[in-house]
Amino acid sequence: MTERNFDPRKYFTEAELVSLTRNLVKIPSHKDAPGFERQVAEYIHNYLLEQGIHSELHPVVDGRPNVIAKIEGKGNGKSLMFNGHTDTVLPYNMTIDPFEAAVADGKIYGRGSVDMKGSLASFMMSMVAMKRSGYEPDGDVLFTAVIGEEGKSEGTEYIVKSDIRADGAIVGEPSDYEYAIGHRGLEWFDVTFYGKASHSGRPENGVNAIEHAMTFISRVKEDLYPVLREKYDEYMGGSVMNFGTITGGTEQSTVADKCILRIDRRYIPGEDKDSVMKEYQEIIDKLKEEDPKFNAKIEVTPESLLELYHPPLITSFNESIVTSVREGIKDVMGYEPNITRGIGWSDAALLKAYANIPTVVFGPGDLSLAHTEEEHVKIEDLVNAVNIYSRITQNFTSLPKEDDPQ
Repeated sequence: MTERNFDPRKYFTEAELVSLTRNLVKIPSHKDAPGFERQVAEYIHNYLLEQGIHSELHPVVDGRPNVIAKIEGKGNGKSLMFNGHTDTVLPYNMTIDPFEAAVADGKIYGRGSVDMKGSLASFMMSMVAMKRSGYEPDGDVLFTAVIGEEGKSEGTEYIVKSDIRADGAIVGEPSDYEYAIGHRGLEWFDVTFYGKASHSGRPENGVNAIEHAMTFISRVKEDLYPVLREKYDEYMGGSVMNFGTITGGTEQSTVADKCILRIDRRYIPGEDKDSVMKEYQEIIDKLKEEDPKFNAKIEVTPESLLELYHPPLITSFNESIVTSVREGIKDVMGYEPNITRGIGWSDAALLKAYANIPTVVFGPGDLSLAHTEEEHVKIEDLVNAVNIYSRITQNFTSLPKEDDPQ
């Protein structure tokens, strides 16, 4: 029997969702794990196949695969993509067992529990509930479980370079019952300072690269910080930057001949990779004019990207996927959700900027718990997310393709 609409709560149990989430958390998928994300991708793939959902493994780089799954629609409604990443950050700072997936006080603990294996489980369970109910959506429902979001975003870059498309997408980063239609762009830069080594007893014979880095930092704070404070966007906040790491020198008794400063730069519409890089280059050029011995160059951090840069996410408030997400949260939670401006960079920007898929960020859990020493997600949030994703699916895929603003 085919249902026109379905109540997902009839087709899954909390215990089943907890078990699925715990199984995902128990599988290490950080960059030091054997095969990186491969084992968790294979688990997701096999689980979906067992539930009667079409699923494929798509190798991306070094044998690390994306999972691409689909529930095929009738062809007369909008198609929806669920997108979530299978990789996690490293577990070495944790004060709990990162892979025990312990359950306590209504929460699941472990690396990736909130960022974002909880989201993956909720996406999967919403599709499972749909399949079990016999509900046939008017448009296709796709699930893309992708590699590498914590690094170069190879998985979603693969998606946007392929022919995999949808009329709207949801990226399941934790958003604590809020949703994001915009977030800042992100680029990482290396500024390398070059000096001249000499014995520390004769520092005048050398050129200290660390001191040049200090001069650069001081000038950035003096000249660039005030400029950044003036930049602001309604849906993503202001332009910001961070001096992340600094390394230099070889030993205390030698004047440092090289120093590398790494910068994290978050930027808003009206800026791009080239314009923000130019801000730093102009400071370097001024310092060279003032001191002929000053020598530095700036470049994009090599390990931060494959080919595509990381622009801001900009999805119009008038898009039907935004309406469907907002109404889905409201239907389940009983209140009008807020737009969050606190989301970090996500793969949503790649989907919107490079594949022109209107994309919203919404997922279970509190983003502030991601990457933390006791990372965890509330079971209640996971259950609610399944119900919300199911509402969104029924709403969005029932819409005709031509109803969005051009």
